[in-house]
Parts: sequence; C-alpha cells; structure tokens
Amino acid sequence: MNATIDWLSDTTIFGITMANGLVALAVALGAYLVFTQVLRLLLKRLSKLAEHSNTHVDDMLVEVLARTNRTLLLLVSILIGVGFLDLPDRWAARVSQLWFVALALQIALWANTAVTLGLRRHAERHAGSGTANGSAAGTLISWGLRTVLWAIVLLAMLSNLGVNVTAFVASLGVGGIAVALAAQNILGDLFASVAIAVDKPFEVGDFIVLGSIAGTVEVVGVKTTRIRSLGGEQIVMSNTELLKQTVSNYKRLEQRRIVFGFGVTYQTTVDQLKKIPELVRSLIGESERLRFDRAHFKAYGESSLDFEVVYFVLQPDYNVYMDEQQRINLRLMEELTSLGVEFAFPTRVIYMPSSDQERSTPSERKPAEAQPANHRTAP
Repeated sequence: MNATIDWLSDTTIFGITMANGLVALAVALGAYLVFTQVLRLLLKRLSKLAEHSNTHVDDMLVEVLARTNRTLLLLVSILIGVGFLDLPDRWAARVSQLWFVALALQIALWANTAVTLGLRRHAERHAGSGTANGSAAGTLISWGLRTVLWAIVLLAMLSNLGVNVTAFVASLGVGGIAVALAAQNILGDLFASVAIAVDKPFEVGDFIVLGSIAGTVEVVGVKTTRIRSLGGEQIVMSNTELLKQTVSNYKRLEQRRIVFGFGVTYQTTVDQLKKIPELVRSLIGESERLRFDRAHFKAYGESSLDFEVVYFVLQPDYNVYMDEQQRINLRLMEELTSLGVEFAFPTRVIYMPSSDQERSTPSERKPAEAQPANHRTAP
C-alpha cells in the first residue's frame, strides 16, 4: 500500500503527480454529482411551487433552469477539480479565463431561453385575437434581442481572453451607421412593424379607415401592410406611411353615435312641430338596440323647418345600424303622414308682375300676387 502511495506521489505527467491528478478527478466528479443533484432537487421544489401559483414567472424560471447545459456543468466541475492541481501561474490564469467563458455561456443560454419563452407566452396570450402580425414582428424582435445578447457575450469573452475589442466595437458602430443610412427606409418600415406589433393600433381582421382607404387588414408584414378594400382590390401600404396617418379602427367600435336630420314644410303648425321631437323619441325607444339622446327643432332652413336627431346604436355591426335607420325612416314617414305633416323639399317661388305694373314707374307699381312655380326636387 505504501509502495502504491509512493508511486502515485512520485510519478508525474506534465509536471503533475498522479496523486494530485486523482484528487482533482475525484473533486471534479464529486462536484458534477453535487451540481446535478442540487439542480434536480431545485427543479422539483420549484415545480411544486409553480403548480400552486397564478403567475407565469415561476413557470418560466423552471423552464429556464431545466435548460441548463449539462456539458457546461461538466466543464465547471472539471475547472473546480483543476483548481486542486499544482499548476504554474500561466496555466492558472488560463483556468480563470475558462471560468468566465463557461459562466458567460451558461448565462447567455439562460437569457436566450428566457427570450424564447417570453415571446412564446406573448404569442399565446394574443393568439385568440386573430393576430397574424405576431409571427413577423415577433421574429424580428427575437432576432434583434438574440443578436444583441450574443454580441455582448462574445465581446465580453474576447475581452476576458485579452483581445482588444475597442477597435472592433468602433468598427461595428461605424458599419452600423453606414448600413442604417443606406437602408433607412427599410429599417423605418421594420421598426414601424415592431410598433404595430407592440402598440397594436389594429390587428389582422380589423376594419380600418385611413384617409380615402377603407378595408379589412389581411396581413401585417415586416415592411408592408395589406388591406382588402371594399371594392375587392388589395391595397399594399408601407408600415411607415401607414403610421403617419390617423387610423379609425371600426372593429373596436362598441357603439355608434348617429346624427341625422330631416325637414318639414313651412305649412306645419306650431302644435305639430312640438309633437315631432317626442314622436322621434318614441320611435327610437321601440328598439332595445338603440338609445335615444336628443331630438330638436334645429333651424329655419331655406325651404324647410329643420330637425336634428341624435341616438346611439348599442351594437357595432354596421348592418344593425342600417336596419334600424331604415325602420326609423319608414316609421317616421308613417307617423308624420298621420299627423298631417309633409316632408319639405327644395322649392322656389317666383313673383310675376302684371302687364300694368310693367308699364308703370317703380313708384306706381303694386306688388303682384305671388304665383308659386312648379316644385323642383334637387338632385
């Protein structure tokens, strides 16, 4: 036994005794077993806690820890064992650098997994709204976050290994500015796509109106948005130009405020005029889908006594509004006819002088009787 111990102590490989190497190997294996067992128990404990929690943070933490790289665990365990070796100072410095590389890679993998899970949770949360722009914008956001993450990790590892990254970072900055200036329109559309995905002024399936364009959103891409107009054609707009305009989203309309007017003839009596607002109120109140707001004798028009009515349609469907407006118009015509009130239409009255008045001087002329001309309806 003593001979074996003496042999292990005297035999060296690359300047390291066999005994020292066996100790380092035992420490490495022990560290790996401890790490795996601690990770298993920690995941088991966190999984039980996550089952009784209402938040997704602990679920995400469990999934992130479950993605711990076993190879990096083995590398860390080996580095712990190497720490028990009698190494020269130069090799000890290299080992410390490997420590940083291993930890940086594992942290980057955890962060990469967190980004993936976060974007997946976001996509699942908005899956029920029919959003199709999440794939393009989500891919863009994921690509950008991963690029920034791994660029930072790579630069940190190179800097730890003694590489001068200052010039490299400066070159990246100058190159990035050049690329941004050369492709500013494309980048503008890309960021506009991200803004649409994050802020959600509209989603796929929404009916929107912007300027003279009205239609249903079909696709929100990385650079353009495609809208199916009422005429049937597909309109393609860049995301940047689209966000510069005021967008009216009718899909999110909860109720419609309707203002309409009508006019009655000047032959209508005061008593009849007083009955009209209450009549309109009763007609609108006949439907549970409407809410009356007001009805007023608004103004003396050029050829009519004008009324203005305001009511709300409690459903956003445009066909519901048109059905109710048609019902109101027909019922209003029936009730006004029963009251003896006529709808006004544009008329013109021409006063024709008699032949005696034409020969007389202006001071001698008498006003002729008014003769109404033929009624003419405006187009």
